Amino acid sequence: MTDIAATAPIGAEAPKKKKGKKKLLILLVAVLLLGGGGGYYAMYGMPGSGGGHAEEDEHADEPQLVVREGVTASSEARSRARTGRPDPRVFKTTYIPLEGNFTSNLRGGDNFVQVGLGLSTFYDDHVKENVERNMMAIRSAIILTLSEADPVEITTLSGKEALKNALKEAINRVLTNREGFGGIDDVYFTSFVTQ
Repeated sequence: MTDIAATAPIGAEAPKKKKGKKKLLILLVAVLLLGGGGGYYAMYGMPGSGGGHAEEDEHADEPQLVVREGVTASSEARSRARTGRPDPRVFKTTYIPLEGNFTSNLRGGDNFVQVGLGLSTFYDDHVKENVERNMMAIRSAIILTLSEADPVEITTLSGKEALKNALKEAINRVLTNREGFGGIDDVYFTSFVTQ
């Protein structure tokens, strides 16, 4: 009898321990769910509210402006960069050299020009990758633009500046048509020969 009486209280306590473990497990799951939900709302805001970083994540595959080290880009500077030229004191310039020279007859057909070119952008490697992926179309657009240049005008500084702008527009047009975004800020002559 002693054995039955001794085991009964032990058996009676066992269900209480199970209930305590279940309560602890439920409490732990609730804390994790609430904590995870709170973390979600802190990062992404309420669904449909447009808050948080959801917009940034949405555009993660698109070119992003690169901010210079030690500089903080205000929302005003970013906004101005979207509508005009980014501020070079705030955003970092990346240079993209184009391999080889570009040779074309000039307007009228009697003269030719041979140029080496480099590009610059304030955006991340997406733009550089887009340039590399579309190099054949970009080379074609450059040669077509050079063929429209006036042989007399391009001997002057203002004529060279106009040609740089025309080349920039042609390259950005190719990138925009093929990738949805241009991103080239400037074109540089690394060599320039006319005859």
